[in-house]
Amino acid sequence: MPRPCINRRVRFNPNSDYFKPAGIPMNSLEEVKLTLGEAEAIRLFDVQNLEQKQCAKNMEVSQPTFSRVLDSARKKIADALINGKAIRIEKR
Repeated sequence: MPRPCINRRVRFNPNSDYFKPAGIPMNSLEEVKLTLGEAEAIRLFDVQNLEQKQCAKNMEVSQPTFSRVLDSARKKIADALINGKAIRIEKR
């Protein structure tokens, strides 16, 4: 049986939860879903320039868990940018 998912502390609510390439109709776009935790990881590490240990502490997760969340978020964002996909931030 897998371990239960630990809730991550997220301290922001994004103003926009959907981003898409300009000039492409919505109905013809593929979508990449970014969790709120992944968006928070990007915000803390890449926008606020915090160290991974501090980011992990802010999200109340271990540093290896934070690193995995950040890596997942970056891969999804790169896929969307390179392949012209929309990004949806899932609010739960």
